[in-house]
Amino acid sequence: MLSYAGRVAQPRQQPIPMRCGGFGGVEGLVAYLREHAVTHVVDATHPFAATMSSHAITACERAQVALLALTRPPWRAQEGDRWREIPDIAAAVAALDGSPRRILLALGRLHLAAFAARPQHHYVLRLVDPPQSPPVLPRCSVIVSRGPFDLEGDTALLREQRVDLVVCKNSGGDGARAKLDAARLLGVPVLMVARPVLPARAEVTEVGQVLDWLDRSALHRPALGAERGA
Repeated sequence: MLSYAGRVAQPRQQPIPMRCGGFGGVEGLVAYLREHAVTHVVDATHPFAATMSSHAITACERAQVALLALTRPPWRAQEGDRWREIPDIAAAVAALDGSPRRILLALGRLHLAAFAARPQHHYVLRLVDPPQSPPVLPRCSVIVSRGPFDLEGDTALLREQRVDLVVCKNSGGDGARAKLDAARLLGVPVLMVARPVLPARAEVTEVGQVLDWLDRSALHRPALGAERGA
């Protein structure tokens, strides 16, 4: 069963059963795991979905279900990058207290309201779905587009929109890193929001590692509990 958070209006169809929406907190997830006799959970949520990941850790412990996180390695600054790493969205807002700029706000729609506290800037918003209501930001351009993105397209975007600052989360992976390569190419600085800190858990970075974990669990069930508790 593939569970989507429900943030995207039309998620891509998959070749396995799908569900959409939350579970009702830790208790709801525990109940779901038990009702459906789930034996393994793969947490492949976004690296910034801290609440869901924390709930998964706690619920799997209570339900005695094996848990493995599939996560993308974080991006690392390269030679030529002009990054300023900051701890969270509040720090990003605080960092924008200067004169007006044109900012690519590559954070998704959930955090847009926080930047209304800095109305002097023109924000370029790239969203998966068209906004259902006008953005709360008084000066903005909205671009509706679904990744993955490439260097040529994101370089053109930064140039056409005259972007002089990129604000983004350290999501990792290849599908959204083109904006960072474009910023390096054009000498545009980046405010990079660090990932939230999660409780300790078993993590891998490749789908093949998840399949190996499932195979090992099926062949040698007594080792499963020890691996989960590691």
